Amino acid sequence: MRILRTPDDRFTDLPGFPYEPRYAEIGDGLRMAYVETGPATGEPVVLLHGEPSWSFLYRHVMPELAAAGLRAIAPDLVGFGRSDKPAEPSDHTYARHVEWTRALLYDALGLTGVTLVGQDWGGLIGLRLAAEHPGRVARIVAANTGLPTGDIPMPEVWHRFKDAVASAPALDVARFVQSGCATRLSPEVRAAYDAPFPDESYKAGPRAMPGLVPHTPGDPAGPANRAAWQVLTTLDRPFLVAFSDGDPITGGMAPILRSSMAGAAGLDHPVIKGAGHFLQEDAGTELGRHIAAFVTST
Repeated sequence: MRILRTPDDRFTDLPGFPYEPRYAEIGDGLRMAYVETGPATGEPVVLLHGEPSWSFLYRHVMPELAAAGLRAIAPDLVGFGRSDKPAEPSDHTYARHVEWTRALLYDALGLTGVTLVGQDWGGLIGLRLAAEHPGRVARIVAANTGLPTGDIPMPEVWHRFKDAVASAPALDVARFVQSGCATRLSPEVRAAYDAPFPDESYKAGPRAMPGLVPHTPGDPAGPANRAAWQVLTTLDRPFLVAFSDGDPITGGMAPILRSSMAGAAGLDHPVIKGAGHFLQEDAGTELGRHIAAFVTST
């Protein structure tokens, strides 16, 4: 693979995101970045972002977890944020992203007793990691995400997004993030979402990810995701469903997850009002408090 690395000076003066980046080699010649806060001895809470954002998305969530004595760890997926960026869309597959993230969390960082939090693609990856390595996982939080197998049609709004990403001559990352928010992002915040991508050559990850979502029964990732569903629906790990009330893309998954996941039974699942797809932007502090309360009470 031809690998690009975003220059460090693209990440100066990030609003509300003072965390020093840390790095780990994960194989395939790739380096993944992550940030963390809270006591090093605290229970680890891993915050997985999705398309087309990066760990900056969790800047309002992380202080709430640290205040509760938890170790909040927010990686940048390969192709995003400060992590290395394979230069061709074909370099990105669902299986590779699961393996790359597994290598960071379980090999490089050696995490156990993890609470996995996933939103958007962070859930597609995180739920697979929970199902395939249940001995590493203490709890799961699904926030505006799902685990599609291709057996149920995706909503029309998702198809429009997928087509827009595929056809855009220049991919306006900040605009796509803004379109998934209920609140208006400041110019400084929009610039932070653009920061990982100096030019179009760095955007193979954001370009590729919509097309990797299983949306037909014969999708290559379908069998692995079906197997994950079988594990997760019987797994005895607390499973919190923390969705917003304004996400047209994944909103329909919330009742399915609440009723299907064994670990979701008997829990009080919050519905975060007035937030869009990127609920971390619209209500990050509230989401962080819900996650902290969930971890410390289970």
